[in-house]
Amino acid sequence: MASAAAIVARNKAAALGLGANKTPRKYLNQDFEELRARCLASGTLFEDPTFPAAQSSLGTKDLGPESEKVKGLVWKRPKEINLTPQFINEGAHRADVRQGSLGDCWFLCSIAALTMNEECLCRVVPMDQSFDKDYAGIFHFKFWQYGEWVDVVVDDRLPSKKGKLVFVKSTAENEFWSALLEKAYAKLNGTYEALSGGISLEALEDFTGGIGELYYFDKAPQNLFQIIQSSLKRGSMVTCSTKSETGTGEIVVSNNMVKNHGYTVTGAEEVSYRSHNIQLMRVRNPWGYKEWNGPWSDKAPEWDEVDPKMKVNLKVDCEDGETWMPLSSFMVEFYRVAICHLNLDHICCNENLTWCLTEFTGSWTAGSTAGGGKNHPTFWTNPQFWITLEEPDVDHPGDTKTPLCTVIVSLMQKEQRRKKVGGESFSISFSIYKAPKETPPNVPLQQKFFKANKDIDSTDKFRTERGASKRFQLPAGNYVIVPSTTNPSQEADFCLRVFTEKRAKTLELGNMVFAEVYEPSLNANPDSETQNGTESSHEEKGEYTAEDLRVVLNEMLSKRDDIKSEGFSLKTCKEMINCLDEDNTGTLSNEEFNILWKKLENYMKIFLEVDTNVSGNIDSHEMRNALHKAGFGLNNQIQDVIVRRYVSGNLTINFEDFIACMIQLETLFKMFNILDMDKEGKVSLSLSEWILVGLI
Repeated sequence: MASAAAIVARNKAAALGLGANKTPRKYLNQDFEELRARCLASGTLFEDPTFPAAQSSLGTKDLGPESEKVKGLVWKRPKEINLTPQFINEGAHRADVRQGSLGDCWFLCSIAALTMNEECLCRVVPMDQSFDKDYAGIFHFKFWQYGEWVDVVVDDRLPSKKGKLVFVKSTAENEFWSALLEKAYAKLNGTYEALSGGISLEALEDFTGGIGELYYFDKAPQNLFQIIQSSLKRGSMVTCSTKSETGTGEIVVSNNMVKNHGYTVTGAEEVSYRSHNIQLMRVRNPWGYKEWNGPWSDKAPEWDEVDPKMKVNLKVDCEDGETWMPLSSFMVEFYRVAICHLNLDHICCNENLTWCLTEFTGSWTAGSTAGGGKNHPTFWTNPQFWITLEEPDVDHPGDTKTPLCTVIVSLMQKEQRRKKVGGESFSISFSIYKAPKETPPNVPLQQKFFKANKDIDSTDKFRTERGASKRFQLPAGNYVIVPSTTNPSQEADFCLRVFTEKRAKTLELGNMVFAEVYEPSLNANPDSETQNGTESSHEEKGEYTAEDLRVVLNEMLSKRDDIKSEGFSLKTCKEMINCLDEDNTGTLSNEEFNILWKKLENYMKIFLEVDTNVSGNIDSHEMRNALHKAGFGLNNQIQDVIVRRYVSGNLTINFEDFIACMIQLETLFKMFNILDMDKEGKVSLSLSEWILVGLI
């Protein structure tokens, strides 16, 4: 119950603007200003209890207590490492970032890319921090996390050996902003070890809230150079990756390239060389050294035949990890490039476009919405998102008969990096279907639709990385996006983002909540025979307590040979009374009892219809069909709660729990309708009233 309340509270806070970059959510409820003021008042330096200077913050495997990497490690504050520490020394530059012993080059090349956009850098790294004014051993940084910004607080105790930083460091020995940024990101992901190995696009999105695209060179478009060049000019952040066919770990080869390593792309230019235009790429190694030594490198002879002005503007002649190389070599040495778009104007010619963004958050829950991939029969139970494209792009790529709309879809698995260390992360994907004309919006597509129809497009494959994104060109019309994990019952939270050039109508299917439950006629004969010939007659009493109900209902239920049940518990019988006892007597009258029995007969009928294999239980995925037959329209969040509360470990629900669920839902809807006196779909309760209602 508390977790459900937390979800509701967070949604309400987001609606009020909490989570914007200017009003970030306080990570772990730590308020930077309040904590700093408390330390300054007491004359103490901040020590972070949520990410302490201890082994628990380092890791359990590569940085575990027995690892050689942590032996001799000492946590020190910058003032214990350098006599004149600076947060930022003469501005933050890409050369400030040098990799330490942690295998997080993917993260560091993203930091280097971040320094090339001052506006984005200042969002992530608040510049009003120092080791002089109001210094209290506490710093903070802001990161985008699945639709909202969070403010992460850290103390400034950093891992060191022999007086030197162990992990990321700056070229200037007295500069510490990058090391503290790394610590904040490690805290956000659980440990320093959680940062070992990854894809740069993840950090780029966390620095900007932008949308990422991956281009693999074996499927690269012919205009990839132009895409990269245009992206850099528009402020997008670009990184690239190498890999080795012979082994794991970072390996330096003869041309000074590092295999299994991440680089930052810092430039893309064309130069005139021997009457030809040569396309050049400038890349930076986050180590700060080990540069490409082939054609067009710092000391290569090709520069001697370039226009002197161009040479002055472009040539880099120092061992700083950054150098140029021809596009042909770039395509050989690297195998993919990641682009994080801060705006999406480069996709079309019109430079004054304002792209529209729709964000959804959801969950894959075992037995409810974790349906697995398209090859599984439960695929249809995955969350579904409707999108209506009405207007084509300004400069649409299609012909006049079929103008096209550009759509970029991005799917992210939340907490994926933290799960890789302490839990389990999954491969994810999404598929897009053309919605049938006869389907009303807000009604999820059913199993028979997916059996008869193929998707029109999808991600190339299931991705083990945190995110999967792809650009589509689609004709105007209605579509349904279905995100999924590889297999059913793989539980995770996700964030789905949809970008369109023109405003599109989007909604989560099945997100409306309503009830049109069966209400028996009071004039019906209560002693009529049931569907299978068992009479429902009983000796009527003036009133029925919960114990009376238990005896009578179980006796009547025992006559039903089509229902496999050991009978109702006292708790379930009390819930039945709560549902129908409007005069607050704690009992049911004869009339109320007869209404209850007819309701139970209706629910029995539904249960038997859904229990297709006559097992006496229903599959949890079929619960949504049963809810629909019973007249309940519930969103995925509510259905997930139902699964957690009523479904057993083998993802089935027995007869009594099914009845208890139906009765509980009826009670909740009745209570709300009574309290919603203005019929506005909202109720307001005092604490006392809330507890009174909640205890029913």
